[in-house]
Amino acid sequence: MALIQTSLIWVAYAVALVLCIAIASVTIYIYQTPRERTASITTVCIFTMTSLLATVLLMPVDIALVSSTSLSSQGRKKDWATPEKVEDMLYTLRVVYYTLYSLDAVLCLLVIPFSYFYYEDYDEVATEQGNQTIVSRIWGALKYTVVFLLICIILFLIGFFVPAARSMKGNPLDLDYFKHLLSDNRPERALSFAIGLLTLIGTMIYCLYTASGLALLPVAMIRSAPSVSAPDLAANTASQLQQNRERQRQLEMRNEGRPGGLNSRDRRELEALTREERTLIRRERLAADATGEGQSWLVKTWNKLGAIFRPVKLLGGLLLVVLSLVIFVSMLITGIDKAKNSICKTNCGYVLGHINIFQPLNWIFVKTAAVFPIDYVLFLILTLLLFSSSIIGIATIGIRFLWVTLFTIRKGHTSPQALLTATVLLTLIVLALNYSLAMLIAPQYATFGPQTYCDMPVNDETTQPSCKEHPDAIKPCSELASNPAAHNVCTPSVVSTFINRVNVNFPFFGVVDFWAQFAFLGIYLIVFVTTLVRAPRVNMGQVDADLEEREEEGLLASTGRRFGATWNDIVGRSKGRQRDYGTGGGDEGAVGREEDGVGRDSNW
Repeated sequence: MALIQTSLIWVAYAVALVLCIAIASVTIYIYQTPRERTASITTVCIFTMTSLLATVLLMPVDIALVSSTSLSSQGRKKDWATPEKVEDMLYTLRVVYYTLYSLDAVLCLLVIPFSYFYYEDYDEVATEQGNQTIVSRIWGALKYTVVFLLICIILFLIGFFVPAARSMKGNPLDLDYFKHLLSDNRPERALSFAIGLLTLIGTMIYCLYTASGLALLPVAMIRSAPSVSAPDLAANTASQLQQNRERQRQLEMRNEGRPGGLNSRDRRELEALTREERTLIRRERLAADATGEGQSWLVKTWNKLGAIFRPVKLLGGLLLVVLSLVIFVSMLITGIDKAKNSICKTNCGYVLGHINIFQPLNWIFVKTAAVFPIDYVLFLILTLLLFSSSIIGIATIGIRFLWVTLFTIRKGHTSPQALLTATVLLTLIVLALNYSLAMLIAPQYATFGPQTYCDMPVNDETTQPSCKEHPDAIKPCSELASNPAAHNVCTPSVVSTFINRVNVNFPFFGVVDFWAQFAFLGIYLIVFVTTLVRAPRVNMGQVDADLEEREEEGLLASTGRRFGATWNDIVGRSKGRQRDYGTGGGDEGAVGREEDGVGRDSNW
């Protein structure tokens, strides 16, 4: 029975990995520029993104395995869960965790930088002339990657020799649970330091991008239906562009042979028509992107599916608004609980002994963990929501250094360099996401799951008391449980042990990571409230910086026009009639504003 249960848990994880590969492949394929698509960059990005998702989705597997060793209804271990078998299970989990964490670090610090420099070193002219070979490109990329290799070595050396926290008499760290976390294994401590530092950096990125994306994603889904369908937009734009150019040709022909050229009135009209032409060309490119013109069948299919599910996306957006608010409330409650009731505060990175305030998400996960794989499905949905929010945040804000935009992330227009850089950011974000899920969003679930113990006095520590006749004595497992029965029954998850080991051995990381969660909540609240009352600025700098416009349309405006546009996008044809979108006078505001692919409306 135990073998069957364990096998089912790992099979569920394997199914999730296959889903992760599909999600990573589609995401990379949709965002990258078709003409600059290369097999090496695509493979590295897909493999890295799959590894990231595999790291996060190992958490519910970890929790399900340690929870399977106990009978929660009776507060005791199962008969087959001997200390030796439990230790073998934990050892397997530790090997998988350390492998994935190490793989993420190597991909982030070595493989992706090498791929970046290898691609940057390509010179088409030199290659055609035979002055550049694959070996020379590899050697050039390795020279730059050495810097990142030195960073890895320095990180592990610092972690290997840096003094860790030590237990003191009368300190909460004297408790058995925390003594177990104080590691004397130097290689393990070196890895903990390296991951802790990367998590710290990732937390800063997580606060900016994931918080913004979590606020923007539901609103983007609600606003996903345009007021004009892509086929209508393409047909009307082509007609207006033809009329515009015909009028310019008429003006030029009418003034041919004049000694002074165009008069002042015709010159103003021609200038207005020229500005309008640029706007129409910009709109034509937008329509081509929306209809998938010149793109692969996968992109066209993706656009069709997006049009088909627009009504569902509206409902899904409303549900995501509720879910994001539940996440916000849950994190806030846990943060307040930790700040007020942590037994060791800054000495152990605000480790919380047990939940003191009711927390909705934690309660839902603990209750559903009793029936695997319900909690796994819910955790998968939560993880994909936060991961998608990170992608939306990066796409909306762009990759920046302070106020300077280095790369923009857009569907079908993302360069390989931008894609690799975004993958590095996602790697660091996932490390921070692991901390947030385990320490803030569902701390009890991530540490002990639904495990309980029988809080009855015993004389022999090896004897497990029975709570069949005393159900009130069944208590949820916690780090502060002093009853010897708790030490025999409660098995903490590997992921919580690893994160708490980082916090206890290097409290600075835990303190910064903890207080940064309040910055996450603050950024989310600001962006969410701002997005409800005003849409983000439309970034048209890549087409013409002088024609940048602001989108002022409200969240629920133009709702009636959206249903017809959705149907036309599904069938892929125009309504067959033209509309007057205001082509006169050169007023760009009359010509219209277009959506940029992140859920902004078309307002004509």
